[in-house]
Amino acid sequence: MMDRTQTRLKPEDQAKVDAFLKQGINATERSRFKPFKLMLWLAAVILVLGLLSRAIGVFILG
Repeated sequence: MMDRTQTRLKPEDQAKVDAFLKQGINATERSRFKPFKLMLWLAAVILVLGLLSRAIGVFILG
């Protein structure tokens, strides 16, 4: 049975995979995901759209 730390790829194939992952969009370091920030943006968008629909209802539709 194969050890969990051992790769299933041959060394030359693993080198190709590593080279691919280091180029293009894969090489970009991303900041960590912040769900609280996403919730704040979502709440802000919903608030703005709600206020906009209220304003349209009051000023345009009478």
